[in-house]
Amino acid sequence: MAVGPERSVKIAPINGIRLAAAESGIRYAERLDLVLIEIAAGSTTAGVFTQNAFCAAPVTVARRHLAEKPSRYFLINTGNANAGTGSDGDLAALKCCDALAECTQTASSEVLPFSTGVIGERLPHSKIIDALPALQTKLAEDNWLLAARGIMTTDTRPKLSSRCFQVGDCTVSISGIAKGSGMIRPNMATMLAYVFTDAEIEKPLLDTFLKSATKNSFNRITVDGDTSTNDSCMLVATGKGALKIGDLESEAATVFQRELNSVFEQLATDLIRDAEGASKFMTIEVTAGASEQECLAVAYTVAESPLVKTAFFASDPNWGRILAAIGRAGVEDLDIDAVTVSLGDTLLVSNGGVAASYTESAGQAEMDKEEIRVNINLARGQASERVWTCDLSSDYVRINADYRS
Repeated sequence: MAVGPERSVKIAPINGIRLAAAESGIRYAERLDLVLIEIAAGSTTAGVFTQNAFCAAPVTVARRHLAEKPSRYFLINTGNANAGTGSDGDLAALKCCDALAECTQTASSEVLPFSTGVIGERLPHSKIIDALPALQTKLAEDNWLLAARGIMTTDTRPKLSSRCFQVGDCTVSISGIAKGSGMIRPNMATMLAYVFTDAEIEKPLLDTFLKSATKNSFNRITVDGDTSTNDSCMLVATGKGALKIGDLESEAATVFQRELNSVFEQLATDLIRDAEGASKFMTIEVTAGASEQECLAVAYTVAESPLVKTAFFASDPNWGRILAAIGRAGVEDLDIDAVTVSLGDTLLVSNGGVAASYTESAGQAEMDKEEIRVNINLARGQASERVWTCDLSSDYVRINADYRS
């Protein structure tokens, strides 16, 4: 199940990037579960990773390798998270990096490993290593859809986004893929996301672009309030195009950041539309807050309330659940008489209770939609924030109850 039709995406190949996907039998037979991404020499790479204290072994290794040398390969497996595996997990991730380095005549620290899947099981690294020679021969610049499918777990459809745009006389391309349907409330990025551009950008500036794009995309989504052990989001600039960005205050940087934000936002919202068991896509907007922090506290409290989410699944305009979530979000000295809550264009709450203009039929009409906007005005200041989420369905419970079977 997913909300809305699957988008048809025309991906702009990125000069300096080749991709491949293969079946290695990590967990399931006859399923793409191993992806290799080759990055041209001279590229720059930036990354953000999970803040979960029990971060997966590949996250630990990828962080270390990213700090040591420029990246030449991303190696991604599904079916096994290689998390909660102790020193054995680190060794398994390193063995995969070593084997790929030998195949490609690069240094092991030029390989970044990524994993997603079941936590607490040892990675069958020998299956990955055995598949590497054949995987390497499949590398091609147009394998974006295969790669997007190869990183899926409980996803029902691949997530891709691409932009081609002009900066002066230069044509610039940005393309990316992502995966994730459950265990999603990133504190930094998402389950897995890989975005590439042909622009030339030095690493400090690339880090800035990535953090800014992540803040209002992958850091503004939640499915179930759970931050994964494996979250990783990577941004690569190959420098093979005509544009060179060296000044954050330049017009080129402004345009690039805007287009990059669009790619990230598309990928992030695609994750929510394809969340486990989702039948509704919800935008929670909190306006007129005293600070960004309190707006986010309210937005996430509403977005992650099981009672709110199940009401949306049932298309039940039970607005009291939204009101209760706002009230327990921890906003100090909240003037409840000043707060207003709307569903789409329908005013639900004002003056501390149900709005005089509200009718059940109007509320029902809003709740019957697949895409619903909740606006909460705190009447306390100028800050505003937005969070995307989904409903909580019986299918979500089924998928996660049966996940290891």
